[in-house]
Amino acid sequence: MWDCIKNGLRNIFRKKLRSLLTVSGVAIGVISVLIISSIGEIGKQTINSELDSLGISGLSIGTEKTVTAKELGAEELEYVRAQSIVDDAMPLLMQYTSTAVRNELSSCLVWGINNSADRVVSLKIKYGRLINRSDLNGFGNVCVVDESFAQQTYHRGNIVGKTLSVILGGSLEEFEVVGVVETGGNVLQSLMGDYVPTFLYLPYTTMQQMTGRTGFDQIAVKLKSDVDPDTASSILTAALESKLNLPGSIHVENLNSHKEQLNSVLDIVTTVLSIIGGISLVVAGLSIMTVMLVSVHERTREIGIKKSIGASKSAILFEFLAESLFITLIGGLVGAAIGTAAVVCGSLMIGLDVILNFRLILFCIGFAMIVGVLFGVYPAVKAAGLKPVDALRQT
Repeated sequence: MWDCIKNGLRNIFRKKLRSLLTVSGVAIGVISVLIISSIGEIGKQTINSELDSLGISGLSIGTEKTVTAKELGAEELEYVRAQSIVDDAMPLLMQYTSTAVRNELSSCLVWGINNSADRVVSLKIKYGRLINRSDLNGFGNVCVVDESFAQQTYHRGNIVGKTLSVILGGSLEEFEVVGVVETGGNVLQSLMGDYVPTFLYLPYTTMQQMTGRTGFDQIAVKLKSDVDPDTASSILTAALESKLNLPGSIHVENLNSHKEQLNSVLDIVTTVLSIIGGISLVVAGLSIMTVMLVSVHERTREIGIKKSIGASKSAILFEFLAESLFITLIGGLVGAAIGTAAVVCGSLMIGLDVILNFRLILFCIGFAMIVGVLFGVYPAVKAAGLKPVDALRQT
């Protein structure tokens, strides 16, 4: 057995260029599968973290506009907060509008929030402060912006103390920037452009006063850690509809379910693309079979000599299988090294977290070896089946 392995490894280096090209084919197949699968995993984690930073988590409660024109208000907010399954809740007002900074007009999504935004919708302050109770009680003309907005307008992150104008209630209102939060949707904004607008955060009381509203668009809910979101949705829907005495008037949305659906789509896309990338490994397997058949033809007399001096069929078989196995092993290791390096370098260049799935790396190497063995069986069987007399007659 050891002699078969040594001979198989030695035979690879007989035709160096041919072996190099075959190894390259296997390596390219492994690289493609590894990079495509890694892109899928990195993309999924990045988008999930971006959605979390946008506050896309927990529950969102609103009214069904087709059933009632009533908006949720302070009474419903306190009622939701009082539920045993709720950790915290906050009002949300939303308006897509425009903002003017340094004589430049840009689109933005204005959110009316309260002083618990950092706990409910995952806002992380980077400079200055968030909206506080004093801003809410005093209807303050203050706002919090995300860092991407600061970079776009002033080309720096910290713009606390600057002023900007926002169109609210049909008029242009000035607001002082009191805080800058880490950008929610930084990658989404760069990829989707106009579809993910800049976010501005105002005291919800100020926004109500300027727009003439008394209710909320939605109530954002953070559940207690041990509560199932689907069960909570049913409980809160029933409780609010009973309070309002309007069946079918409440719509509770589990925002985490959108992430799960998106993850399912990303998993399917990644799997399909990986299978397409894996086709290159199958193509590499066909090239291995071709190379091994050529090798059998070239070494027919050698096989005849070995069999005439006592080499068994199994020894010849294992020798050729070992050769094809080593070709794919070398190609798999080279491909895994280059693919891993490409993933790491690409992630660092783009500014994303490096994610290495070592199970995936081992799977790619193992799959390449299986392909090599499978496509090496026929040439090995053909070599092992040669009769010594016929093989020695071969010129």
